[in-house]
Amino acid sequence: MAILYYKDKKVKANMRISPVKTIADAMLEKKGQRVVSLDLRTVESSIADYFIVCNADSTTNVAAIADNVLVKMEEKLGRKVTRMQGLENNFWIILDFSDIVVHIFLTEYREFYRLEDLWADAKRKEYSDEPAPAAAEAAATSRVKPKAASKVRAAARKVAGRKKQNEE
Repeated sequence: MAILYYKDKKVKANMRISPVKTIADAMLEKKGQRVVSLDLRTVESSIADYFIVCNADSTTNVAAIADNVLVKMEEKLGRKVTRMQGLENNFWIILDFSDIVVHIFLTEYREFYRLEDLWADAKRKEYSDEPAPAAAEAAATSRVKPKAASKVRAAARKVAGRKKQNEE
């Protein structure tokens, strides 16, 4: 077990928790559809080890999925996003965790861009929306903190605004 800090509190992190599984579960928890991970480690010239892709039918749902992924990655693994794109319109949100890139699409955009087809050589794993019994039990006892994700998104917008001002 490693000791991580989350909001200035010591947290024991289980190093066996898979970040890919954590992200997929966070997507499914907020009704992400067709959740797929692509293992790009064997693909030459890939920009990350994994892509994790899902879609939703509304921009509100796309934003909720992104918020939940941010919260779960920080709470369970102590990992913060490196870069974010797409928060201004919620059609296609990209969360970059350096080795894992998360793509959350509005359904029409996923069908149009067909990202999985571009990386057809990658090993593909699909995740169902039926959680394992232990995960369902843990979800029932834990509380999701939506305000934390909103604060992360607000901070990201401030940083983006500052970068824009510096460029001008």
